[in-house]
Amino acid sequence: MAAERHVKLFKNGRNQAVRIPREFELPGDDALIRKEGDRLIIEPARPKSLLAVLATLRSIDEDFPPISDLAPNSVLTEEGDVSPQVLNSESALAVEAGSFSPLSRIIEGQRKG
Repeated sequence: MAAERHVKLFKNGRNQAVRIPREFELPGDDALIRKEGDRLIIEPARPKSLLAVLATLRSIDEDFPPISDLAPNSVLTEEGDVSPQVLNSESALAVEAGSFSPLSRIIEGQRKG
């Protein structure tokens, strides 16, 4: 069975409260509480945003290989080749719409459509 401590309950305004001993301290500023039968269960609240989740991750102690800088407006093709692509209003609209297909195929599909 998990560690156990006797704690005192007290009033905080109109609410009943309990001091959580240091060895049971929860991370963060929020917690969830629920009742199961006559037991109260308190657990850490999940982070609300991606940034909050990322802030909880440990740093990586690995060295990453150097990455060559691509020329501006370059596009990675399905074959893995890098080809320069001049962005125009049609391709910019396709990118804003959230499509991740190669731009040439998007433009070609728009012309046919």
